This record gives sequence, C-alpha cells and structure tokens, in this order.
Amino acid sequence: MRKPTSTDQYIAQFPKDIQVLLQQVREIIKKAAPAAEETISYGMPAFRQQGILVFYAAWKSHIGLYPASSTTFKQFEKELADYMTSKGAIQFPYEKKIPARLVTAIIKFRVKENLEKAALKKKK
Repeated sequence: MRKPTSTDQYIAQFPKDIQVLLQQVREIIKKAAPAAEETISYGMPAFRQQGILVFYAAWKSHIGLYPASSTTFKQFEKELADYMTSKGAIQFPYEKKIPARLVTAIIKFRVKENLEKAALKKKK
C-alpha cells in the first residue's frame, strides 16, 4: 500500500464502517479548529495551526488520537481515565462512540497552546 498524500486518500483505504469513524473525528476537529489546515504527516492525517495540533489514525481495534503535546494528557487526565492512553496516544475503541465533547475540548486546548507558543516566539 502506498503512503496517502491526502486525508481523503487515507480514509478511503479503510472499510466503510471505519471510514465513518475517521470522518467523524475529522469533522469534530475541523469544527473545533476551523482555521487549522489538514495535512498528512508520518503517513497519518493531521491538522496544523502554528504547528501540529493533532494526528489521528485507524488501527486494528481503535482510532488513535495523537495530540502533539504532553500537557494535553495532564490537562485531561480525569476525562481520559476511561480510555487506553500511552505517552502520546489516546485510543478510542471501535465499539464505543467517538467522544465528541472530549475531542473538541482537546483540540481547543491544543489550538490555545500552539497560539500561545507562537506569540511567545514572536516576542523574542
């Protein structure tokens, strides 16, 4: 399988039921970060706004969400307690509904974080 060059191409390579979940995640992110641009990075769909906000990907049994910040996990520790997490990943099992409110909150947090970092860089 060739590396996808667009988010549409990435999503299209999966079975229909997984495409629906990926599209849901994509739409939640777009709504939460309307100024962010879609890209493919490391072979996965991602959104960037003053740097990468988040990656997401489909796996054997879950959708992985990869906020590009370790502070995200500290900020949302309680909300993430019901999900498998690792140092940089959150797993949303296929058999559960995508938690739109949680994903929205994470994305808005990441936008704020990236904008603050960009403002600090500008001051220097």
